Amino acid sequence: MKGRLRAALKHIWDRSDVREGGDMAQYEAYCVKDRKKVNFEGEVVTLKNGRKAAKGKCPNCGTTVMRILGKDAG
Repeated sequence: MKGRLRAALKHIWDRSDVREGGDMAQYEAYCVKDRKKVNFEGEVVTLKNGRKAAKGKCPNCGTTVMRILGKDAG
């Protein structure tokens, strides 16, 4: 399981459109309201602690969803 997750995250981190920031890209996050994983289109934002995160809207319910990205993203 860890190997597949790491490979999936590495695929996202290595994407050039994620590193540029501000561009819309596809991500996967957990929607708390729907209680399931959803694919969403979002943009890279910087959190208060300096970390990068993808922020967007759930396509099903419209709730804001976020995915924390690795330190190398952006």
